[in-house]
Amino acid sequence: MKWALLGIFVFSVLHIHFRGKVRLPFRRQIFDHSSFMAPLNLFMHTFSKVPATPYLSVDQFPELAPLQQNWQIIRDEALRMQEMKKIKAAEKNNDVGFNSFFKYGWKRFYLKWYDANHPSAQQMCPQTYALLQSIPSIKAAMFAELPQGGKLNPHRDPFAGSLRYHLGLQTPNDDRCFIDVDGERHSWRDGQAVMFDETYIHWARNDADSDRIILFCDIERPMRYRWAQALNRWLGRNLMTAAASPNELGDQVGGVSKLFQISWTMGQYRRRFKAWNKTAYQVTRVALVVGVVALIYFI
Repeated sequence: MKWALLGIFVFSVLHIHFRGKVRLPFRRQIFDHSSFMAPLNLFMHTFSKVPATPYLSVDQFPELAPLQQNWQIIRDEALRMQEMKKIKAAEKNNDVGFNSFFKYGWKRFYLKWYDANHPSAQQMCPQTYALLQSIPSIKAAMFAELPQGGKLNPHRDPFAGSLRYHLGLQTPNDDRCFIDVDGERHSWRDGQAVMFDETYIHWARNDADSDRIILFCDIERPMRYRWAQALNRWLGRNLMTAAASPNELGDQVGGVSKLFQISWTMGQYRRRFKAWNKTAYQVTRVALVVGVVALIYFI
C-alpha cells in the first residue's frame, strides 16, 4: 500500500511537470507547491470538462458576459481604489497565495475569496461586489495592478480546481505588457477578457509606459460528473477559504494565511542559513525531503 501511494504521488508529480510545453527546472519542480498538490490536481485534470489547453474561449462561460458588459463600471471602482491606495501588497505577510508576487510591484484588492468575508469590498466597491456575487461560478476576484517595470516570474498555481479570468480595466493597450501561458503570449486590452488554465507555467511583464489594472477572477473548473463537481466545490470551500487574506482590518484572515505569517518569520532564518553556506543549505534541504519520504514509508 505504501509503495502504491508513493507510486501515485510520483506519477502525479511527473504529470504536472510534463504537462504543457514549458516546464520548471526539475529540481525546482520537486520542491514547488504544485508537487505537493499534484495528486489532487491529477484528479482535477482527469475529470475536467474543458480542453487541456493553455487558453480557453471566454465564450464557453456565458455566465461571465455581464462582467464585460459592465467593465466601465468595474473600472471606475478600481480606479477609485487605486487613487485611495487600497490596491496594495499585504501589510503583515499574511497572504499565502500571492506573497511572492509583491516583491516585483504586483498589488491587489480582494473583492471575493471563496467563502471568506471581506466587508471592505462590499463597502468600497458595492457595484462590482454585487455583480460578482450574482455569478456563482466566480469563486474569487480581485483588482490586480502590475506597475511599470513590474513582473511575475514563471510559476504555476497550486490548485487546479479553478480557471483564471482576466478582464482589462485600465491597461497600457500595448504588447509590451503581457502574460505568457505555456509559451503563448496575450496582451491585455481595456474591456477585453481572456481565460486561461493557471496550472500551466505562466509569467507576466509590464515594460510599457503605464500601469496595468485588471479584474482577476478564479472561475470554478467545470467537471464531467456531478460528484466530481461537488468534490471540487467542497475543496474550494474548505481548502481555499483557509488561504483568505484581508484588505483592511475586519476582513477575514484564513487559518493557512495565519500560519504563513509564522512560516514567513521562520523563512527569514532559512534565508540567513542559505546566505551563510549554500552547500550546507542544499544538503539539509535534500535530507529533509528524504526524511519525509522515509517517515511516510515506515509509518
